[in-house]
This record gives sequence, structure tokens and C-alpha cells, in this order.
Amino acid sequence: MDRRRFLKGALAAPIVGASASFAQAQAWPTRNVTMIVAFPPGGQADLAARPVALALEKILGRSVVVDNRAGAGGMLGNAAAARAEPDGHTLLMALSSMTFLPEAERLYDRKPSYELDQFTPIARVLADPGVLCVRSDAPWKSAADLVADAKKRPGEISFSSSGNYGAAHVPFEMFQQAAGIKLLHVPYRGGGPALTAFLGKQVDITAQAPGPITPHVQSGAARLLANWGPKRSAEYPNVPTMIELGYKDVEYYIWAGLFAPKGTPGPVIARLREAMRQVMADTAVTSVFVKAASPPAYMDQPEFAKFVEADAKRLIPVIKKIGRLDEK
Repeated sequence: MDRRRFLKGALAAPIVGASASFAQAQAWPTRNVTMIVAFPPGGQADLAARPVALALEKILGRSVVVDNRAGAGGMLGNAAAARAEPDGHTLLMALSSMTFLPEAERLYDRKPSYELDQFTPIARVLADPGVLCVRSDAPWKSAADLVADAKKRPGEISFSSSGNYGAAHVPFEMFQQAAGIKLLHVPYRGGGPALTAFLGKQVDITAQAPGPITPHVQSGAARLLANWGPKRSAEYPNVPTMIELGYKDVEYYIWAGLFAPKGTPGPVIARLREAMRQVMADTAVTSVFVKAASPPAYMDQPEFAKFVEADAKRLIPVIKKIGRLDEK
């Protein structure tokens, strides 16, 4: 992936466009807009997409349809968005995993079905540190308890994820490497199914963004042992960070952001950016996120493009260190 080319193209997009592109933007949208979410309902990407889609409908005057296209840890939906006609009628609400999934494909000598530089970032919506979740009936009262038990029973304590190398798999790999433990990975088709499996006692633990797990913490069905952020969150001030627990550099965000296929006319990108600025200033939207313990983390395109590039640069080496799963 040429990250310099990605960043240069992303920052140039708002000022690119001849008269034909401007005319197209003036008419856009000419039909309903599809917002692809590369996961089933119930996860972080879906939490971000639905309130945003409803708000965009009011601003754009066209229906914005959330299209859940799950599979391969997000690869299928991301690839579908990358192949879409770059006319502004297909968007992608992506998770952090979209930056490094192509590198995971290269581990298996496969040609990735998309590359990061096939997208133009529009805006970041959420950016939550992942949280380590156990059920309320679990024997572990702290992350230290979990680590001690895992060392006694390597490969026996199971965790669910949103798919191989996905947004909930990678933080667990980082945790295992830092703690010197071995857990049993059980991948699902998305964060929603991974959460359902955890609540249904099909697996022992899981990693989630705060939004999807908060209702279950509030109901008493689950509790949190740690978060993957750089500091404790205001929503869960009693939950320590992995860094606090002594696991240096174990830091991971499950962020969600809006992208368009590369080549979408600059004036359309500019209108989308302005629409997202309005969306993320709308209390009807932000209150949904706050209520879910997933506070809004809005970034406009220039800042978001730099953020995406930096996150990819930080996490791609982690993917290479994880290596091929069939060799473990």
C-alpha cells in the first residue's frame, strides 16, 4: 500500500474537479445512497452507520440505505465499496481493520481484494478503545486473574472476534503477546455475532467497543476488566488500561469512519464533508452515541486522512508479527 499516495489523494480531493464534475455534484444525489457496513448488525460499524444515515437523509433529501455485507472480517464489504462506481451514491462506514486487512491477505500470498488507497476518507465518527469483557458469572475479577488462569490452561480460555485479523481479533493478539499467554480464538462474521456468542456462553471472553457492550454491563450480564486505550475512559473510570497493567504499547482503537470510493468527484466529496459536519453537530445523532457510552469523535477529512495513515503505519507491523494463523 502506498500510504503517501493515499494521503496526497485524500487531501487533494476537495479541490479537484472540472466543470463536468461540478455539474455532477450540483445534481448529486440523483438517487438513493447506499452506505455499506462490512459487518452484521449489532457491532460498532452498525452503531455508527444508522444514526448517521438517518441524519444524512434529511440533509441530502434522498434515502440513505445501510447495507450490511458481512464476511471475511470486513474484507467482502470493503471490497464491494472499493469496486463501486465513484459517483457518491455508494459510501462505506468502515472500522479500523480496513487499514490492515489487505496486509493480512498478503500473509497468505493472496492478492488483496481491495487496497486502502482505493478510498477517500470523508469523516471519522467514533474512536473507542476496545474493552476486555467477561460475563458476570466468570471467575476472573481482574485482568491479572485472567492471565494467571490462562497461563495454567494455555489454549483453553476462548474469545470471540469479528473475524480473523478483524477489529476484535488484533487487540487480543497484542494482549496475548504482551502477557505471554495463549487463548483460543473463535472468529465470527462480525462484532454483533461475536457479542451474541459471548452472551450465549459459547465463548468465555470477548473484545468489544463500549457502545455494543454497555447495555449488557448496565444490565449486570457482563463486566469489563481492561481497556485498550491510552487512558481510562470517562464512561468507565474504574476500568484500567492495558498500559496501566504493565502491557506496554498494547493500545487499540475500534474507530468508525465514512469513506467514498477513490475517484468520487471533488465537489461531491466537499458536499459530503459539509453534510457530515452538520451530522456530527446534530444532538439527535451525538446523543445516541453518548447514551451508548461511545462518545462522538468527529474528524474532518484532512485530520482524518492523517489519522488513518498513522493508524495503518502503527498496526500493519502488528499484523506481520501475528503472522499466518495456520502456522500457529
